[in-house]
Amino acid sequence: MTEPAGHPPTGHPPAEPPPAPAPGALDALGALDGCSGVELRHLRGFLAVAEERSFTYAAARLRIGQPALTRTVRALEAALGVRLLDRTTRRVELTAAGRGLHADLAPLLPRLAAALRAPAQLTPLRLGFTSLLPTACTALNARFTAATGTGVRLVRRDAPLAGLESGESDVAVVRGALPHGAAVRTTVLLHEPRVAALARAAAPGPAGPGADGDAAALRTLARRRVLDWAELAGLPLVVNTVTGSTGPELWPAGRRPRLACTAGNVDEWLEAVAAGHGVGVAPESLARRHTHPGLRYVRLKNAPPVTVRLAVPERGAHPLAERFLALAETGRENGSDGPTD
Repeated sequence: MTEPAGHPPTGHPPAEPPPAPAPGALDALGALDGCSGVELRHLRGFLAVAEERSFTYAAARLRIGQPALTRTVRALEAALGVRLLDRTTRRVELTAAGRGLHADLAPLLPRLAAALRAPAQLTPLRLGFTSLLPTACTALNARFTAATGTGVRLVRRDAPLAGLESGESDVAVVRGALPHGAAVRTTVLLHEPRVAALARAAAPGPAGPGADGDAAALRTLARRRVLDWAELAGLPLVVNTVTGSTGPELWPAGRRPRLACTAGNVDEWLEAVAAGHGVGVAPESLARRHTHPGLRYVRLKNAPPVTVRLAVPERGAHPLAERFLALAETGRENGSDGPTD
């Protein structure tokens, strides 16, 4: 015996239809998208005017022009087909419809903003650096986090671009000249003065032609309070070739220091200079942060400053990398981070 088509088998109750899914964020955004072109900027503009009771103050709060804000609110009223504000020459008042919309939007928009910030808070911006991080980055990082809700994770890498080229950092602090052919975009963060580093010990460096004369000259210079950039010409120079910012090419041709030895990081560089292999030149900030019992730092006059840049990849940069660079430029223009580290 067969059951009539369209009926469940005998002895089994009819299947309950699945419950309708509860409306979620995507449903709400979809409804907003189809509401006659209403956009979040319209709602933010209306909310600002409703809270300030003034187009002038609301425009200043949103950092837009008052005419643009007026057009935004009028567009919202046209899309909804209702007047939200009563305007006079002296004041702005909410209509009944405006009061109702304001009551709904006031708690909703902050929650939406928090929801949109949440993914960024889980993925911090990685700031790469080499031997030391400029103190200017402390305030910059705080401003970036306050503006975006995104944290900043510090990443030290002994590489010319501080991990940018390997994908280990999203933004990098780069001192001195950029590596040749680096596919990056940069903005200047600050300029640092240079200092000379000399060994305190009287022992000569490695044996070789002129070694005794070089050692005597280095011992003499180590007792000075100030040196001229040109005085280093002809002396042996210790160069950090990976993350350093000073090489013989910075001096005029024919009046340059001699390359004594190279180092691959700041620790090797410090030890080589302390061992008397030659004179070292570094940013003044390094002298303050990397002391060594066998070294003495001497101020240099007429030395070109070290340019400190922030770099991001030319392609595929972190979505907020441009914001980080823009905040750095604003801070430099306002002088909030100071001209040097």
